[in-house]
Amino acid sequence: MDAVLVVNADLGPLHRVTVKHAIRMLCRRVAEIHEAEPDRVIGVFPLPRVVRLVRYVVTRWRFSAGPAWSRAGVLARDRRKCAYCDGAASTIDHILPRSRGGRNTWGNTTAACYACNQRKGDRTPAEAGMPLRREPVTPSWAALAR
Repeated sequence: MDAVLVVNADLGPLHRVTVKHAIRMLCRRVAEIHEAEPDRVIGVFPLPRVVRLVRYVVTRWRFSAGPAWSRAGVLARDRRKCAYCDGAASTIDHILPRSRGGRNTWGNTTAACYACNQRKGDRTPAEAGMPLRREPVTPSWAALAR
């Protein structure tokens, strides 16, 4: 078992941590064991599967406008598929080029393969004659977690 689920004080899931990190949380008494592996121990602690935080952590940020833009996030949102040819994507393309005022936003960026990105160049998809196969959208936290 390499990951331990961390749940909030109200039992809402937060994230996963390593077993080592979970044991540190138990030692600092910021968490307690909610579920453990039977008959397996690490020192004085049973091997945790799920730890519950002692105090409630506010997670309003999870329900905000969505995750912040990132290059890795765009590739994950588009499942590393090129928006122009459906090939394997390795780069990020700005639909409205940055030289024309395009910004790093979820709605202006898409995953693209190197060849399509070079072919499109400093033009919009309409000017380059390269229609998008799917429109870029702002992903939810759950969509990026997949």
